[in-house]
Amino acid sequence: MKRNLAPYYLILALFLAGWVSSCKDIIEPDISKRTIFLNAPGNNYQSTSYSINFWWEGIDDALNYHLQVVSPKFDSIGSLILDTVVKATRFSINLDPGNYEWRVRAENGSYKTAYSDAHNFSILYASIKNQKVQLSGPSNNSVTNKGTTTFSWGSLYGATKYQLEIDTNNFIDETKLVYNQTIPGQQVNFTFPEDQIYQWRVKAQNDTAQAQWSAINTLTYDHTPPDKVVLTAPDNNSFASLPVRLQWNSVVTAAKYKIYVLKSDSTTLYNNTFPLSTANTTYSFTSGTLGERIYWKVTAADAAGNESAFSSLRSFVLQ
Repeated sequence: MKRNLAPYYLILALFLAGWVSSCKDIIEPDISKRTIFLNAPGNNYQSTSYSINFWWEGIDDALNYHLQVVSPKFDSIGSLILDTVVKATRFSINLDPGNYEWRVRAENGSYKTAYSDAHNFSILYASIKNQKVQLSGPSNNSVTNKGTTTFSWGSLYGATKYQLEIDTNNFIDETKLVYNQTIPGQQVNFTFPEDQIYQWRVKAQNDTAQAQWSAINTLTYDHTPPDKVVLTAPDNNSFASLPVRLQWNSVVTAAKYKIYVLKSDSTTLYNNTFPLSTANTTYSFTSGTLGERIYWKVTAADAAGNESAFSSLRSFVLQ
């Protein structure tokens, strides 16, 4: 009787697909023959905006992109303006009036493409009134537990000073801002008065004109640790068989949990796996020998990096 081999071929196909995927994770693809295409700014582009948004086509298997900008051209470099590695296929920066060329290459851990064809562009002199500052750091929507943070931004051609505003109410009432100062530099160290979500923006100025406000970036300051974790299973001083499922309650502000498994002296970490971080509220413990007493405890950590106090210390005996 003729057997139906279709199920076996399907299993083989799935196995090979998984094997190829696994090998791809181990052996990085050779991208050296691929080509990068630039989108914007286009060749011979002219702009009265000092803010330039670079954009290129991404390629599969690239981990990073190496962006270079020179003035005036790569075959007659007067100055290297920008030489940076980015993960995205877009990058923004403010540049002074002048003539420039730019190019990009793709990279992964083992290979890199050739640089793209270079595109030239020009930035024309224009009034500061139509320009915007590019904010540098902290990045938008970031979270920090550092009481003092440095706010920084890029320079703008023609500016002699910069106005920094920080608020917690989206600048609805500029008479009640948290911070409002004009300085000659491009960074300010600011100490947060309390846990809060803050908005910040910058405007360039000179003696005769003011630029437009920059984009508004948001930053959350949080130095309050999460609540203590409550362990739920196994019961303290209970007997348990491998694998032992360690369980605890969820904590509202926790982004992850840190598990501490300890030897029978209750102080020495069981092995170099611990402390172990997880986003789950369970962990399967698979080590140990019959009759061994194991201790464990858990902490919660939030997105800002604050860590709670330890939970109670529990133990179980392997049976």
